[in-house]
Amino acid sequence: MAEDMIMDFSKNSDMAIMILRYFNVIGSDPERRLGEAPRLELRDQGRISGACFDAARDIIPGIKVKGTDYKTHDGTCIRDYIDVTDLVDAHIKALQHAKPRNVGIYNVGTGKGRSVKEFVEACKKAMRADIKVDYIPRRPGDYAEVFSDPSKIRQ
Repeated sequence: MAEDMIMDFSKNSDMAIMILRYFNVIGSDPERRLGEAPRLELRDQGRISGACFDAARDIIPGIKVKGTDYKTHDGTCIRDYIDVTDLVDAHIKALQHAKPRNVGIYNVGTGKGRSVKEFVEACKKAMRADIKVDYIPRRPGDYAEVFSDPSKIRQ
């Protein structure tokens, strides 16, 4: 619905508009201006990346992985993770190519899914931390696999 509203707005505007669709943003930029430091009240909102980094730094006692019974290779959800600095680059390139009355709509991602369990294991390895993981029932309505088709933005 938001995209429809943006498209309607663009018909009567000279504003250059780009729509970028992305899913799971992870990581921090080298200068630590962007990244994994959610406000305390947002820490339990399902962001596995922030939870992993918080657990590795002993800010929280461990993480909860929601669902192990999906039809995936390890039973956990598969998602498309994109590094925050790659996302910033995508925004800059989109702005450079934006033209009035020609809305660009792009999926931004790797086009490859990784399971939540694989993400947690990679976090443990990168942070050299033993993260306590509790596996709990899945959230209702979660899809087993969600990843992008970034072929348009690559072109």
